[in-house]
Amino acid sequence: MKIKPEAMQIWSIYLIRCNDRSLYTGITTDIARRFQEHQNTTGRGAKYLKGKGPLKLVWHAEIGDRSLALKLEDRVKKLSKKEKEQLAAGKIDLKYFKDILTQQDD
Repeated sequence: MKIKPEAMQIWSIYLIRCNDRSLYTGITTDIARRFQEHQNTTGRGAKYLKGKGPLKLVWHAEIGDRSLALKLEDRVKKLSKKEKEQLAAGKIDLKYFKDILTQQDD
């Protein structure tokens, strides 16, 4: 497997629904791989998700570079449960985060 230089990697953000109806937010360059890691007991998934299965990937979007993905992840984690549910349902799109998406790195 050839790993792309970080500058060429496209980062994505995702929401996973847990069995208790909570939503977990994360970022990755490979959603399928990361979701599989969260579902397995290999120790590579997030501690928060252990014992909360079955898990369901309910939303994801390509963001671009890592810096932007981290900023957006932080913002999504601060959303209310209602807002996260709206994001998962497609009632909020990335335009909602226009202030972050239009920022330039200093």
